[in-house]
Amino acid sequence: MYPILFRIGNFPINTYGVFLALAFLGAIFVTVRLAERDGLPREKIYDLCLWLLLSSLIGSKVLMFFTEPEYREHPLQLFSLDFLRSGGVFYGGLLGAIITGYFLMRRWKLPWWKTADACAPGIALGNVLGRQGCFSAGCCWGKPTNLPWGVRFTELGHEVTGVPIDTKLHPTQLYESFAMLIVFFFLLWLHKRKKFSGQVILAYALIYATVRFLIEFVRDDPRGDILGLTTLTGLSTSQMIGIVVGVGALITLVIRWRRANAAEAVAESADATPVRV
Repeated sequence: MYPILFRIGNFPINTYGVFLALAFLGAIFVTVRLAERDGLPREKIYDLCLWLLLSSLIGSKVLMFFTEPEYREHPLQLFSLDFLRSGGVFYGGLLGAIITGYFLMRRWKLPWWKTADACAPGIALGNVLGRQGCFSAGCCWGKPTNLPWGVRFTELGHEVTGVPIDTKLHPTQLYESFAMLIVFFFLLWLHKRKKFSGQVILAYALIYATVRFLIEFVRDDPRGDILGLTTLTGLSTSQMIGIVVGVGALITLVIRWRRANAAEAVAESADATPVRV
């Protein structure tokens, strides 16, 4: 709705960029607090967050390059100011952060699942604020709708992102933002009550993949077509990635849940065994 927050001389300060910065800061703050509660080293978690921030930005741009034909056809656009200002593709950022996090956690001897659990609520908060930035910029828009909460974007939004302004659209950015706000509080609740390490991050992955898969049906912005798979399946790139992420998270969650229950049963059995003197 308001893609430009203010200007410093002739240089515009984009609302999306401000929300993206708030998303990263909020995610880091929540992650460090939860990591400290779990007994993880504060300094290493700060360093990890900064590396994850950088790798997520790079990953989001890499996947954007593969999904957006404009950048594949004109590679020099990769060095344009518009490309640097654009947000990128979330799943690309998530994949970049996972790969970087895996190697750094091994190097710094941080427990993978425990550390990932501390990161999960912060990632959800980042989704909340990031999608508010999308709504402000006018990107990631939805299909036309006659529903009472349909929104019309401004002429400036159309100039910046190409969002249609001649009809009301599904506020898909807000759908995801509000859904992930609920998920954020749920993950905070779950973090205090989890039965095993990995439960929180796997719950996030499963829920986000489901939410994103459903919202994609009412999105209408161009999202690319990797290897013609969208044309072939009728599913967006994010939906296809979401299926892999969601199924993988569900299988891993079930496996780890069963292991936790088995370990708990063994412990209870050992406690119940009488001690002979």
